[in-house]
Amino acid sequence: MPRVAAVRTRRVRVPLHTPFVTALRRTDFAETVVVTVEDSDGCVGWGEAPQVWKVTGDSLAGSAAALEGPISDVLVGAAAELSSAGLIQGAVVGNRSAKMAADIALHDLVARRAGVSMVEHLQSHASQRSGIPGEPGIPTQLTTDMTLSVGTPDELAEAAAARARDGFKTLKIKVGTDAAGDAERVLAVREAAPGCVLRLDANTGWRADEAVAVLTTLADQDVELEFVEQPVARRDLEAMAYVRRHQPYKILADESVFDLEDLVDVIRAGAADAVNVKLAKCGGITPAVELLEVAKLHGLGRLVGCMMESHLGIGAAAALVAAGGIPGEQDLDAGWWARTSPYIGGIGYDGPRILFPDAPGLGIEGVLS
Repeated sequence: MPRVAAVRTRRVRVPLHTPFVTALRRTDFAETVVVTVEDSDGCVGWGEAPQVWKVTGDSLAGSAAALEGPISDVLVGAAAELSSAGLIQGAVVGNRSAKMAADIALHDLVARRAGVSMVEHLQSHASQRSGIPGEPGIPTQLTTDMTLSVGTPDELAEAAAARARDGFKTLKIKVGTDAAGDAERVLAVREAAPGCVLRLDANTGWRADEAVAVLTTLADQDVELEFVEQPVARRDLEAMAYVRRHQPYKILADESVFDLEDLVDVIRAGAADAVNVKLAKCGGITPAVELLEVAKLHGLGRLVGCMMESHLGIGAAAALVAAGGIPGEQDLDAGWWARTSPYIGGIGYDGPRILFPDAPGLGIEGVLS
């Protein structure tokens, strides 16, 4: 049986073609730690640990230290199999971006050894877990929404019209920085892109009363929203449940759900209708699978999202969606914001479509810069 022989890291900085602005931060780059896990036969799997100070608290330096230290310590010499994924989660407290990177890389390594795509690998893994054969056929693409950064009504209208021309059918509007003007922003987007499905994301930026006021105003204007994401502070589930009860739109929990304990708390509080699972929040594919299964079991809608990360992490998240047959347009547009992919191989974008590579694993063969 092959063993893990080496864990290596490097930092990658990906320039964005347009600044990305939310209620929590503004960035002109996607900064990440790329990790490779190599086995004793020389096969290599790839993963990444995005830096998202304002959400996960993980930094490039911290993720690199966790990967080069305690995570490497438990992986090197361990079986190059999914049975070693638990070692990653138990190697260090927190540091979920680092765990995400190592977990993805281990999955990629196993898929490459088997000579199958990441989607096929995850389908097979799901079938083994459940004892139920997977759906026939291997998806070659899926679609994503497009996020509109925080801005003025005119700026949002201009961006919405441009993204609609690019072929995006679902737009996620960043709100939460100015409750008094948020309804006007949403109305401007509706007018500029009348054929698009609208989602809102406040990134914890509203108080409960502000959320109810804004959303009631929108409802009075007959605005159709697919859901409203994380309207209030992460830990204030009572406030989120209040918002859910006092306005007509579905509530999606994002920052409130990092791990299984968080998800259980949200379910018990009746705080959300759906959950946004992100690999960097929960620590990789392995815990994400559990979160998605529990959410489905309890009747919650499921969305797979991303941080401002590169094509590598997006490729893993997209494969998870495709393998799990999760319906609807996902929230995986981060790679679209990059001027270009920093990798040789991997996924590509064609407007709202994420295209899977015809290659084993994630299909990544190297870093361009």
